[in-house]
This record gives sequence, structure tokens and C-alpha cells, in this order.
Amino acid sequence: MKEISAGGVVYRRTEENVLQIQLIQDRYGKVSLPKGKMESGETVEQTALREIVEETGMIGTIISPIDQIKYQYRHEAKGVVDKEVHYYLVEAVGGSLQPQVEEIRGVDWFSPEEAWRKQRTSGYDNNDRIVAGALKLLGIEVEGHA
Repeated sequence: MKEISAGGVVYRRTEENVLQIQLIQDRYGKVSLPKGKMESGETVEQTALREIVEETGMIGTIISPIDQIKYQYRHEAKGVVDKEVHYYLVEAVGGSLQPQVEEIRGVDWFSPEEAWRKQRTSGYDNNDRIVAGALKLLGIEVEGHA
């Protein structure tokens, strides 16, 4: 069985033109990115934008694809599931920061350097290349990532 999810690295520029990156804290207390399962009739892009609104309250516009993460996990009823997660670089264009408390513990904005540090120390390893890829698309090179 195959399961497709999508999400994004959301960024914004403040009125002072300062770049900020959004990170969520998931229900396990880890730093993560908003994402979720594709619903029938949706494109992966629509899924990414819907999940970002649902989990963080922010309305976004997709700027560019970043990368995909693929892995397998075992589900009690479905057996082995091939999971594919599509990530996009998303610019916040509206909405207000509002964590979906049923799904996540919190959401906030960080400087690119702080976002990278948090990802490296408290995030999931397979998100390193997603966050690094987003920062690279934004013109920022990070330490400790090939």
C-alpha cells in the first residue's frame, strides 16, 4: 500500500525585510514541519497548502518543490505502507499563526540560523535535507549539511 503526504517549509519576510522560517513542535515534542495525508481529489500541492493552513493557520503560496522523503512503516491493519512525503518551499501570504492543538504542540517563527540549529538538535534526521534545501533555495548555505 502507498500513502502520500505533503507539507512545506514556510517562510516570510517581516516589515523590516527580515527572513523568518516557521517550525512546528509536534505532539512528541520534536521540531518538525507541517504536513499531512493527501485526501481524494487533491493534488500534492493542494495537500501541502491545506495542511499548512490546518496545522499553523498560515495561508501560503508554493514557490518551489524542495524534495521528497520516502520510507516504509508497518500499520496494524494495512501491513507495510510505502510512505512518500512531498515538501515545498512555501511563502506565507496571509492567515495568522494558530497551532492546531489536536495535532501539534506549537508553531513559531525563527531566524534561518536558529531554525537550522533547532532542526539539527531537536528535529527528525530525515528533515535535515528538507530544511537545508529550503534554506538553499532562499540563498542561505548552512553548516553541517552536504
